[in-house]
Amino acid sequence: MNFYAIRAIYLFELARTWRTLLQSIATPVISTSLYFVVFGSAIGSSMTQVQGVSYGAFIVPGLIMLALLTESISNASFGIYMPKYSGSIYELLSAPVSYLEILIGYVGAAATKSIILGLVILITARLFVDFEILHPLWMLAFLVLTALTFSLFGFIIGVWADGWEKLQVVPALIVTPLTFLGGAFYSISMLPPAWQTVTLFNPVVYLISAFRWSFYGVSDVNVGLSLAMILGFLLLCILAVGVIFKTGYRLKS
Repeated sequence: MNFYAIRAIYLFELARTWRTLLQSIATPVISTSLYFVVFGSAIGSSMTQVQGVSYGAFIVPGLIMLALLTESISNASFGIYMPKYSGSIYELLSAPVSYLEILIGYVGAAATKSIILGLVILITARLFVDFEILHPLWMLAFLVLTALTFSLFGFIIGVWADGWEKLQVVPALIVTPLTFLGGAFYSISMLPPAWQTVTLFNPVVYLISAFRWSFYGVSDVNVGLSLAMILGFLLLCILAVGVIFKTGYRLKS
């Protein structure tokens, strides 16, 4: 294992965060703060508790997950697409660096940035609402698992994309709507029975439900099932990346 190469890629990608601090950290935090003001304060003040939790506190896990999913995909897809766009990917592929080391460097950096952002938003949330974390270790575990899984997914999107617009298609048209429909701002038990059944086909439901359980001990879906869904999607992403590296799909062309 070439740890020097992994470290070089990892640190280079992390350094990009500080060069684009406004876009990488400030913008998501400000956007999330506005959600807290509008949903937590304005709307939440007129709502009763949801599953025994105040509405302002109830939406905290959903907002963190919304930012985490979006930023994980964005960071990883942009990170691998830039070398493809500039042509420096060929220097990387011809260097004595394995595909696994490239993957660890890019995905590790993207996941690290997303985890930092998630923790920053968690701290920011304290300024707006009071909440507690019943299972802090599980909270960190779900945070890391989700960041890794969707950073891998973002890496796949970055390899697949052949233009800048495609980097925005999946986060804007798929991930964000699924997050809003996945119980970020409400409990799916509040929906009619038919819609509850339909919602269970949304994979984001399981992410948000498990993450909210780690905070308040309440969930819309069994925690074990949620964990199995997260690990299953992680495995699918690993298999997809394996196929990409084995075939050289859009890496060598």
